[in-house]
Amino acid sequence: MSQKVLLNSKEVHIILHRLACQLIEKHLDFSSTVLIGLQPRGKYLAERIAQLLRDEYQVNDIRLGFLDITFFRDDFRRGDKPLEANKTQIDFLVEDQKVVFIDDVLYTGRSINAALTAIQSFGRPSEVELLTLIDRRFSRHLPIQPDYRGRQVDAINQEKVKVCWMENEGEDAVYLVTQH
Repeated sequence: MSQKVLLNSKEVHIILHRLACQLIEKHLDFSSTVLIGLQPRGKYLAERIAQLLRDEYQVNDIRLGFLDITFFRDDFRRGDKPLEANKTQIDFLVEDQKVVFIDDVLYTGRSINAALTAIQSFGRPSEVELLTLIDRRFSRHLPIQPDYRGRQVDAINQEKVKVCWMENEGEDAVYLVTQH
């Protein structure tokens, strides 16, 4: 197994700021916008974006939630090992709100499809957008594209994109991992 650095800590930091600024340009005061991190890996990115919006750009009243899509996935019962559920934490209604889904890597689009189904339990959003740190553009199974993307990566199927967060893996970095 070999891995190549796609983004180092400084590059991740710059991209997070750019994504936060793009959200501000589109949503201004966030009074009718909610941020939803997709469990498990989108949670770290969503927390970082929300923290930047609050601390660096003085956007108050950010509503941040986390959505578990495990049981909404179309491959839920197809794997060898049982999937482990995460916790959904959404303490607000999404009815008539602009929802921004946040996930670390957009790969096949199936997670986003599951999220679109799962979010219906919390109301009907007026609009849904997608923010992703990494967009693996040639791997899509469904016609889903991000509205906000950090970096576009052309990886072949044997390659994996590994996103590391300081809170979890002790560093902010993105790697392209090749299995031999």
